[in-house]
Amino acid sequence: MRRYPDMKVELTLEGRAIDIVAEGFDAGIRLAEAVPQDMVAIPCGPETRFIVVGAPSYFARSSVPRSPLDLLAHECIRRRMPSGKLYHWEFEKRGGEQMVLDVPGRLTLDNDSLMVEAALEGLGLAFVSDFWVTGHLAAGTLRAVLDAWTPPFPGLCLYYPRHRHMTAGLRAFVDMVREETKLAARIGGVQSPSANRRSSQTRLS
Repeated sequence: MRRYPDMKVELTLEGRAIDIVAEGFDAGIRLAEAVPQDMVAIPCGPETRFIVVGAPSYFARSSVPRSPLDLLAHECIRRRMPSGKLYHWEFEKRGGEQMVLDVPGRLTLDNDSLMVEAALEGLGLAFVSDFWVTGHLAAGTLRAVLDAWTPPFPGLCLYYPRHRHMTAGLRAFVDMVREETKLAARIGGVQSPSANRRSSQTRLS
């Protein structure tokens, strides 16, 4: 904002995927895998992973899962999606084998921060973005399992309509994102919270 004092920015965070064209936004930010094919996508974040984590207190009374199928015998912290549906945990082994599970669990949440807190309390296993738990893993307050089944995938992208005229404001915003992404890569990357797979939209003027 200091660099472009005349620019006005309206940022909206949504727990749902929206049509940025229909709702009048200049650009949006989503995980790369969720960007519509008719959009221009610019990577603006590092690779991310969704990982299964649990507290030492949980593993003190439960076995360590060696395969995703073992989760069917565990207490899992389930995720309620913005659509109202329960998220089925998705796994992919390095080499291509895939598995999707409707995991069992008595606790269902729709917020990643709460999922991490519940996992820290030993209430079950959580499936969250590594962004949320890096510090806890380093401190040993959480432990990651099933590492071979949770490979990294492309992170967040800025996207905008391919065939729409690019305004001066949007062009400046895109250039800024590219510069910041390059800078972050040079200094080792900056992770962004993406575990809720939320989207954000931006209006520029």
